[in-house]
Amino acid sequence: MQTTISSKYQVVIPKPAREHLNLKPKQKLTVIEKDRMLILIPQVSLDELRGIALGADTNNYRDKKDRFR
Repeated sequence: MQTTISSKYQVVIPKPAREHLNLKPKQKLTVIEKDRMLILIPQVSLDELRGIALGADTNNYRDKKDRFR
């Protein structure tokens, strides 16, 4: 997929990518520049993150005493 930067420095995210990532109008994106690349990361609210770890096995996690100082 390709897109073009407009004269106002705007970029259109191609429809297949928008649909695959379920992006919505007015949604915020974090922009990271690394090694001459732009990385766009959709921001999600804390409410949307609530419950994503349900069912995670919490056994055998390291305790504070096990951490490197």
